[in-house]
Amino acid sequence: MQGFMERWRCVSVLALVLLLSNASHGRDISVQHSQQTLNYSHTLAMTLVEYASAVYMTDLTALYTWTCSRCNDLTQGFEMKSLIVDVENCLQAFVGVDYNLNSIIVAIRGTQENSMQNWIKDLIWKQLDLSYPNMPNAKVHSGFFSSYNNTILRLAITSAVHKARQSYGDINVIVTGHSMGGAMASFCALDLAINLGSNSVQLMTFGQPRVGNAAFASYFAKYVPNTIRVTHGHDIVPHLPPYFSFLPHLTYHHFPREVWVNDSEGDITEQICDDSGEDPNCCRCISTWSLSVQDHFTYLGVDMEADDWSTCRIITAENVRQLQKDLASNIIVSKHSVDVTIVEPSSQTY
Repeated sequence: MQGFMERWRCVSVLALVLLLSNASHGRDISVQHSQQTLNYSHTLAMTLVEYASAVYMTDLTALYTWTCSRCNDLTQGFEMKSLIVDVENCLQAFVGVDYNLNSIIVAIRGTQENSMQNWIKDLIWKQLDLSYPNMPNAKVHSGFFSSYNNTILRLAITSAVHKARQSYGDINVIVTGHSMGGAMASFCALDLAINLGSNSVQLMTFGQPRVGNAAFASYFAKYVPNTIRVTHGHDIVPHLPPYFSFLPHLTYHHFPREVWVNDSEGDITEQICDDSGEDPNCCRCISTWSLSVQDHFTYLGVDMEADDWSTCRIITAENVRQLQKDLASNIIVSKHSVDVTIVEPSSQTY
């Protein structure tokens, strides 16, 4: 009951701001996009949502060996190549190879449940305060940008991708994440596409927030045309930070393309939205008062919550110590080498 009341209060706090957003009658700014034909695959989405769910797991030893409770079904046979944990910033990601997809997978963890309420409230006030490098007029939020670019994630992920492509050839890279993990995955995919080429990188996120303005969305569509943003039902997070059509050059703006998933009595419908990034007939058509935090934690029937509700730093530090102990004692048996990158609060890297 307490959790329900917390989520209701969170939605209530957001309601007035989002009502103003929905009531705006300005002209929607257009987003330039690639003419590349969209190829949305339900099977691929089902596979990637399992990776986006698995990266939430706190048992690092089970992730390392790919034996966790979420490391099965469509992701069986995944070969872990790099496990990345930043205790200081509560970040976690992994890189590996999916032989069935013939692709390198990059998955980045989102926000844990116990901090979700404050995180959602904070999204209202995030300002477009950073010019994206080498993209005139493109603005993003410095916090979203920095979480990927100014932490260990960027260096560790790009290094792992480079090593994997040296071993397996120039196979494609698929980047995924849920919630804040989706926001970071967006910057990761853009970074990789600029360096590897647009045809080599694919992005599919689940329940991600807006990360930049319309100019940024246009650049993103150009560099990462093979992009899908999956949204679910009444999930509140894709509506944040708010979109104000009466401030077309200043407001946050989603990049294309959205696939809006709805489920009712076990039946799943997937609506492929237009290429504006802000299709009014997709999740934007939802009434503010019916937005849901609960819809944020399930995508395509898969649980997207963290498996431990302890504070991020405490639970991460405990599992880092356990992984280090297991590695030192040779308990872990692996058929291949896995790089482990750990950043602790002392800023030491192992």
